[in-house]
Amino acid sequence: MDNLSLLVLRQLQAWRSQGHAAMLATVVRTWGSSPRPVGSVMALRGDDGSVVGSVSGGCIEDDLIERYTRVHAAPQPAAPAHADTARLHGLPETLVYGLSADEAHRFGLPCGGTLELVLEYDPDPQQLHELVVALEAGSLVQRRLDLRDGSVRLQAGGAADTLVLSDTQLCNTFGPGYRMLLIGAGALAEYLSSMAVSCGFAVTVCDPRVEYRSRWPDPQVTVVDSMPDDAVTAFAPDPRSCIVALSHDPKLDDLALIDALQSPAFYVGAIGSRRNQAARRERLMTHFELDADTMDRLHGPAGLHIGSKTPAEIAVSIMAEVLACKNGVATAHRTGSDVMAIEAPVAATPGGSRGAAPSRVVAAGSANA
Repeated sequence: MDNLSLLVLRQLQAWRSQGHAAMLATVVRTWGSSPRPVGSVMALRGDDGSVVGSVSGGCIEDDLIERYTRVHAAPQPAAPAHADTARLHGLPETLVYGLSADEAHRFGLPCGGTLELVLEYDPDPQQLHELVVALEAGSLVQRRLDLRDGSVRLQAGGAADTLVLSDTQLCNTFGPGYRMLLIGAGALAEYLSSMAVSCGFAVTVCDPRVEYRSRWPDPQVTVVDSMPDDAVTAFAPDPRSCIVALSHDPKLDDLALIDALQSPAFYVGAIGSRRNQAARRERLMTHFELDADTMDRLHGPAGLHIGSKTPAEIAVSIMAEVLACKNGVATAHRTGSDVMAIEAPVAATPGGSRGAAPSRVVAAGSANA
């Protein structure tokens, strides 16, 4: 799945190549609650108000459409306003929404939310083409906009680069979307991969066990049959990637975690009870010489504690924790009891009640085992 920024830039490039006036809006600063994160982009076509992407998901888009299409639809006054002059001459413009409570309410911003945008007019189509080609090839590209004259320079970006705004320059890094590597191709992986794809992640599932991977149902997911350590190496984790061990088999999960925990991945998790997590920690520190700081990176049991009991619910809890880490949101320490087994059958007791089978898979939000 293409990430949203690439879709926006690709459409913007198409409009400009066809000769249409178009604008690129970038969220550069937010205060308080904000519907879209810093770095979000939106393209707007001048002649018909077509929009790709979003900067607020609310009335700000409507206001930008009205502002921009008005300039291109109406005859120009002899002495246009400053903002209109900027648009007509291709100079970048800065807009701030939500400075007052009334304005925040009018534009549909959350309580206390303020949003600052940089607007670029008629970006160069050839340079946009170069940017799109590089992004489609999987490159990280930093786009540097001079706010004084509207000139743009492209250069190689780093995985850790974030948006930087100064009085004279806007630097935004574009690149491959977020990625997820799942170890184990069971039912939980099916639900989690589907959610991750819907959230814009490119998902790879690793399972050397043919009986699991051969029935994989989702063509949007890449399935590999290599051993987990080789899969992590081939995956080449970066700060936009996450790795979750779901097999509940130490022979598979440990192989992945040894390399994953020493990688730049923003999230590394593993299912299992708190007792299994403690055993895993001791095992990896004793036999593979991982230190305490490295082990502290592991989210285990993976997922927020929401009382998950089914594979789908557990996938929701893991996906929520992954997104919280991605978006820099602190989460409360998990508490509560183990959730039920999901991969192994549940044994029936002589009295007819259901009891845990000797071998279980315990997953997200668990506390004891």
